Amino acid sequence: MKNICVIGVGYVGLVTGACLADLGNRVVCVNRSKEKSDNLKKGILPIYEPGLEEIVRRNYEAKRLEFTTSYDEGLHEAEFVFIAVGTPSGSEGEADLSHVTQTAAEIAKRLVRPVVIVNKSTVPIGTGDWVADIINEHKVNDVEFAVVSNPEFLREGSAIYDFMNPDRIVLGSTNRQAAQKLAELYTPLQTTTIITDLRTAEMIKYASNCFLATKISFINEMANICEALGADVLEVARGMGSDKRIGPAFLGAGLGWGGSCFPKDVKALAHIAATHGSHPQMLRAVMEINYDQRKRVIQKLREILGTYRGKVIGLLGLSFKPNTDDMRDAPAIELVHMLESEGAKVRAYDPVAMNNAKRILPSIVYCDSPYAVAEGADALILVSEWNEFKQLDMQRIARSMRRPVLFDGRNIYDPEKMRALGFDYRGIGRGYDANGQPL
Repeated sequence: MKNICVIGVGYVGLVTGACLADLGNRVVCVNRSKEKSDNLKKGILPIYEPGLEEIVRRNYEAKRLEFTTSYDEGLHEAEFVFIAVGTPSGSEGEADLSHVTQTAAEIAKRLVRPVVIVNKSTVPIGTGDWVADIINEHKVNDVEFAVVSNPEFLREGSAIYDFMNPDRIVLGSTNRQAAQKLAELYTPLQTTTIITDLRTAEMIKYASNCFLATKISFINEMANICEALGADVLEVARGMGSDKRIGPAFLGAGLGWGGSCFPKDVKALAHIAATHGSHPQMLRAVMEINYDQRKRVIQKLREILGTYRGKVIGLLGLSFKPNTDDMRDAPAIELVHMLESEGAKVRAYDPVAMNNAKRILPSIVYCDSPYAVAEGADALILVSEWNEFKQLDMQRIARSMRRPVLFDGRNIYDPEKMRALGFDYRGIGRGYDANGQPL
């Protein structure tokens, strides 16, 4: 059993702390908000993630997981200190490292024994060296420490599984012994460990996320070409994904990527590249394609409806993906803003994200079911592919709408079946049917 301090109880920090405790370690999570810490002690989580509530409760009751607002309590016996604070985008797309800076200074003031400081937050290349400089500047005791970059590769909606079943563990440090010590912490996970230098580890994180975002933007561009040429992007993706050099993951055409990682990380790497003399044209194109996807939906629906003024548009799903309540950079936000700017009235339903959405989108009508969203609507947009939406009584939906227009933003429905039920159906990149009608 190791003594671990995790600073930050956001998505990464809470999942990391809970899972490390579940592996048998003693973990203290430090957070500045007393309300949030008190709620966590009661089993009330600040985020929705399948399985997380149970792991937090089980390990808190077993006294392996604690929550506090005190750095002194968190660092008192810590052998490893994980920095898992937010690094949001700045005005130019750069990563805002103010929380990392503050956290590093607070750690430095309280070092009383040798520790391994682990950067879990996604940070620009070179931040590990910078954190070491901050700690050396602020530490009051002559204590040895090492900084290790340990980027996370968690997918929202399956973060517990991803933590416990990682494809690889990436560790970067100038201190090989410290990296090996941290590697031992992950021994129970029985996976490949890659040990490299600090900057390379930081770059692996950015490169991985940017590649996945690129893959999604690529298939969305292919979908747009499919629409123009009459091909079906689902079959194109299936054919491409069967090639082991490509693989099927992240080839789902839709409304584009959002969430806490892809938008922030693509912007940040593009900014880093530009400020260091490189020309990140591809990353800029990846972002442009992504945001154009939302505009295409609005344009295509406008062509069907003629105008949005006075029309009722229903959204099925609000979170950027299913199995999460995360609204950060969710496509729904841009869709709502564009629809309302053209005079539409928007209704919406999401299984778990509506409380978060209300803070961002206070003007829309929130319904208690998909059927309430559809009642009297002029069009529906499927935004997030929750399993609940795959099992709806679509005949009931069609009959309740003022005009049964269905825009399937995730291609989860069969176009022929939807048309047989009376829908004016549109998907993304579905080509044309036997009668030459767009799908």
